[in-house]
Order: sequence, then structure tokens, then C-alpha cells
Amino acid sequence: MSDLPQPDQLDGAPHPRETQVLYGQGEAEARFLQAYSSGRLHHGWLICGPRGVGKATLAWRLARFLLATPADDGGMFAPPPPQSLDISEDHPVVRRVRAGADPGLLVIRRGHDDKGNLRRDITVDVMRKLHGFFGLSAPDGGRRVVIIDAADEMNPNAANALLKALEEPPENATLLLVAHQPSRLLPTIRSRCRELRLAPLAKHDLDAALAQAGVESDSAALAQLSGGSVGAAVTLAQGGGTEIYAGLVRLFESLPRLDRPAALKLAESVAGRANDARFAMLLSLFDLFMARLARAGIKGPGPEAVTGEAALFARLAPDVQAARAYAELGQHLGARARHARAVNLDPAALVLDMVMQTEAEARKHL
Repeated sequence: MSDLPQPDQLDGAPHPRETQVLYGQGEAEARFLQAYSSGRLHHGWLICGPRGVGKATLAWRLARFLLATPADDGGMFAPPPPQSLDISEDHPVVRRVRAGADPGLLVIRRGHDDKGNLRRDITVDVMRKLHGFFGLSAPDGGRRVVIIDAADEMNPNAANALLKALEEPPENATLLLVAHQPSRLLPTIRSRCRELRLAPLAKHDLDAALAQAGVESDSAALAQLSGGSVGAAVTLAQGGGTEIYAGLVRLFESLPRLDRPAALKLAESVAGRANDARFAMLLSLFDLFMARLARAGIKGPGPEAVTGEAALFARLAPDVQAARAYAELGQHLGARARHARAVNLDPAALVLDMVMQTEAEARKHL
């Protein structure tokens, strides 16, 4: 494996190929095992769902399982159907996969340009590896497995090349397509794959997955703000996301007379290139705050991310009309923030303006 950044790995967390246990996705695993045990294993599988819930981890688990489990020859001494995707850590396939050296596995993902930067999409040149891979004899007459992560990052030419492989797959070949937004894939690709849809993790599964990734937290705030996504939770934990969100709640608790020094301090905390990551996280959490505020005004308060959040939402959004106004404002501010980042507007000025527009809207309903 290259030392260059890998598009399918989150900073600060193990690569999915090194993650042995997948939490919270037992239903998807059971569906695959049922298809496998029935003798009707499809050649194409679309693994989809929100970001960070274990799609890549499942793809690598499926790859290890397929490469390490001998095919049933139908004889009377055939082993019983497997009850789990687990493969022993000391199995040769597991060691080879971790080393990136298993001849039966091909991983397709975004490549790097001449400067070592990740490309924006998967190109047809990368996808052409499929032809050479399928042209080789399967090792030991066994299976061949392809992981494409993420399939919704293919450009049109790469997608057409994949479609040809799905239309005429080699014997004992399985293609595992990871997709964050499956609607971006060609309908003909989706129709040739069986879908495994993964769900957000419940708090106990999220806590276990974070512990496995080396992130120490059992925070209820992290569970609420991440939406059940391990990837989002890791990013929040590493970037102080729960503290930033708590700061937003405390700031807006001062309404209808906004705490101006606190607003200025928040804006100044994202000034300068050194604070680019904090700026991006603040924009994301501001968008989440507005969405949670609007949702609380329509459906009533849900579980709190931080203490005092429910009371604040009940005060700011006392009815559906107010909730809809916040929803519209949130969409407007989100679009404006994306444009501002694209043209490199001053982060501090942008954040301060977002706070002031929220204050102006809140005063209409207080």
C-alpha cells in the first residue's frame, strides 16, 4: 500500500481493511450470508448508506470472507453453511489482504496526480485495471473480488467501463460497489447489483465502534451530532466539535439580546488559514444547529446534544411557522457559506454575518 493519502481512510482512524469487527450492521451481513448459503450469490453488490456507517468496512469483510471461504462443491462432506463473516486473524488471506498482497483482490479508488494529490474522481484509466485483473487466471482456481470505493466517484467513462464488467462478469468474480449517493450511479449499474443498505448506528454500537477506532468517548453529544456515523463522530471528536456546538447553544441562549463579545470571539476563532479545519467544522455545525432547531419546532424537542438545547429550541421555535422560517434561513445561510468558501471570503466576517442573521430571525418569534 502506498504512503500517499488514501481516499477510503479517515484521518486518525484505522483503515477499513484493518477493522475486524463491524458494529450495528448485522442485518446487512445476514442478508449477504443468506444469499451465499442459498447458492445464489450475485456477482454485483451495491453497499450504500450514509457516510461513515461502515460501508467500506463491510466491503473488506466480504472480500476476506469470499477469498478465505472455500466454495461448496455440493459433495456429501461439504462443510455446514457459515454463520458469520468472521475470518480468523491468523488466516493467510487476512494477512495478505492487510498487506495489500492478495492476488484475488483488486481495489479501485481515486488515484493521485503527478503532485501526489488525490484526483476528484475515478477515471477510466484506473477502471481499466478490471480488464487485466479478470484476464488473469483466478489464484488456485478460486474467487476474485473487486472493491470499488466509492463507485459514485466514477466519471462517465469509468462508469461505462464498469457496466461492461457487470454485464459479462467472469465466473467466481464478485464486485463490491461502495456508494454514498447511489442515485449518482447509472440506473443500468444499479439494476445489475443487489443492494445492501446500511443504517446509522445506535449509541451503544457507535461507542463500541469508536473504541475500536481508538477514539475514547461515550458522549451523548457525539452520538446526536454525528447522526450515528462513526466517521462523523471521529471527525467531531478530533476537531472539538462537541465544544464548538455547545458554544453555539450558549451564544444563542443570550437572545433576544445577543452576547456581542461572545459572537465576536466565535468569529475570530476561525480567522486565518491555520483555522481552516475549525472554520469548516463550525459551518457544518451551524447548519446542523439550524436543522435541529427547525425540526424541534415541527416535531417537538428530541434528545439533547448538549444541556439546555431543548429549552432553547422551545423558546426560539415555539410553532411550526417559526420552524419553517428557520429552515429557510438555514438553507440560505448554508448556500451562502458554500459560495463564500469557494471564493475565499473572510471567514470571521461570514460567521459574524450568519450569527447576526439568525439573531434577526429569532427576534421575530421571541
